[in-house]
Amino acid sequence: MIENPKSGRVRRAAALVRKKERVAQGRFLVEGPQAVRELLAHRPELAEVVFATTGTEPWQHEIDRLASDGGVELERVTGEVLAAMSETVTPQGVVAIARSWETPLAEALADARLVAVMHEVRDPGNAGAVLRAADAAGADAVVFAGESIDPFHPKVVRSTTGSLFHLPVAVARELADVTDAARAAGLTTLAADVRGTDLLAARSEGVLAGRVAWVFGNEARGLSDAERALTDRSLKLPIYGAAESLNLATAASVLIYETAFAQRG
Repeated sequence: MIENPKSGRVRRAAALVRKKERVAQGRFLVEGPQAVRELLAHRPELAEVVFATTGTEPWQHEIDRLASDGGVELERVTGEVLAAMSETVTPQGVVAIARSWETPLAEALADARLVAVMHEVRDPGNAGAVLRAADAAGADAVVFAGESIDPFHPKVVRSTTGSLFHLPVAVARELADVTDAARAAGLTTLAADVRGTDLLAARSEGVLAGRVAWVFGNEARGLSDAERALTDRSLKLPIYGAAESLNLATAASVLIYETAFAQRG
């Protein structure tokens, strides 16, 4: 039982809330039973250690078993220690430390049929929600491009509810690198943009039934003209009511699912 919240090991774990430390250590935090469960079930080779409080929570036995099956170190800690490690105000009883990884861009796009690309997306909740929607719709990869938020930010990891461990995630410095690699892999790149043509027309043309990489821009400003020009086509969701627009995560979820429906039609 680890009882000292000021121990070196606890401090190193707590420091992972900062990107500088995540890069330096090559590690990131995974908080909460759902995310830790998915880490251990799908990517146990990334898990370094699991810290869990004692108790009778329904998830505890399963996480203990998954850690044991995966050969992952399991440490019992006090609630005070867990709170010192966690970024959340109310920790859920378990935190894991996992090794960071990055899927090479070309590898992530090879043979992919549906890809979500986030360019300059800064909000962790949006980034996590798009990744989760892509996973749910059966997408093959997610790409974080430009100055998008770090995919291993604790809030991104939590908001994916484990989807981060289900599909390849790549990081690219320039959007042009992504669109070039997508075309080389045989994907059509589609920009989600209010200045684009109507989605329904593209659907009737069969555009969505092919291999598609959707590009989603920054929450506040979307994609610039130069960024849109890098893609093959710009499409917009029709607005039938009085709403001015949809937020990024909602629009991306609809577009990803529309494409999944067309591809499976």
